[in-house]
Amino acid sequence: MIAQNILRRPIRTVISVLAVGIEVSMVMLVVGLTHGMLHDSAQRIGGLGADVMVQAPHASMFLGMTSAPMPVKLGDYFARLDHVKAVTPVLFQFDPSGVSLIWGIDMKTWDRVTGGFAYLRGGPFTGPYDLLVDNWYARQNRVRVGQVVKLLNHGFTVSGIVEHGKGSRLFIPLQTAESLAEQQNRASIFFIKCTNPGYTDSVINAIKKLLPNYTVLSVQEYMSLLTSNDLPALTDFITVLVAIAVTIGFLVIFLSMYTTIAERTREIGILKSLGATKGYIIELILEEAGILSLAGIVAGYLGTWAGRMLIHRAFPTVTVEFTARWAVWAAILAIVGSFIGALYPALRAAQLDPVDALAYE
Repeated sequence: MIAQNILRRPIRTVISVLAVGIEVSMVMLVVGLTHGMLHDSAQRIGGLGADVMVQAPHASMFLGMTSAPMPVKLGDYFARLDHVKAVTPVLFQFDPSGVSLIWGIDMKTWDRVTGGFAYLRGGPFTGPYDLLVDNWYARQNRVRVGQVVKLLNHGFTVSGIVEHGKGSRLFIPLQTAESLAEQQNRASIFFIKCTNPGYTDSVINAIKKLLPNYTVLSVQEYMSLLTSNDLPALTDFITVLVAIAVTIGFLVIFLSMYTTIAERTREIGILKSLGATKGYIIELILEEAGILSLAGIVAGYLGTWAGRMLIHRAFPTVTVEFTARWAVWAAILAIVGSFIGALYPALRAAQLDPVDALAYE
């Protein structure tokens, strides 16, 4: 009976399965994108080779959401601290036209902290409006050495393509970034290289004593924060989107099951007149919802895989990270939402009077 009812209305069945599939895909893709992008950012910060990072008071942990309130000369104070090998300032510039975060760097100190770029093509800056891009950005945007790229309402000439994995994907000279931002001798962040990683805590304590209100973290601590599953902002964001996805699945299953009850009123009356109990009727409706939910979960997994392939093809720089934990959670949420959506129609069907049901037209 359940199979016949599912096959009897193929369009409604397909819509119900797709709704659950969209719910599962939405949960997995949103979580995969947010975690993937954060983890990718953490890995690129770790790839700098720095040990300590310093930001202004109350700075956001999400780089690029911080202005440039720190004077560059602070780097001279940091450089004179014990166990500090090198210090480099970075000025963030956000280009809304391309939704890109650009780092303004001082090449001399940058090389001392990070060990320098690995150039795949071209070389370092030779002029104020030169641009370095990593190989992932170059592949996504089909950028070549010598090409002019418009950023921050200016044309920048690509002087080199570097191996990805060191901070940003776009780099311009620090002085140019200061000029464009009208922030002379200012920096968004300082990266510090210690003479030995074992002195990291000592350097952090010295900077906190010098600047007690500033945000001073080890790079390892920063990476652990970005890879944490307990980030308040991230958790709230995921919770809202998951709630929207579950609501979509709930409403579609509710409508599907409610319509089913209306169409099968006489059938339910016949079953009850033959002795079917309320529990049996409820079981039939919930089993049908369960089958639709399971089919939707499979469709959702397939849709998620296809979605990731499309995202990687269109945006090679975007990382989508899936975990078994969230695959299970997406399935559980889909099943729970489907059963809740089917519960009221099932109870309504169980309460039908056999005589009224048989007379229903």
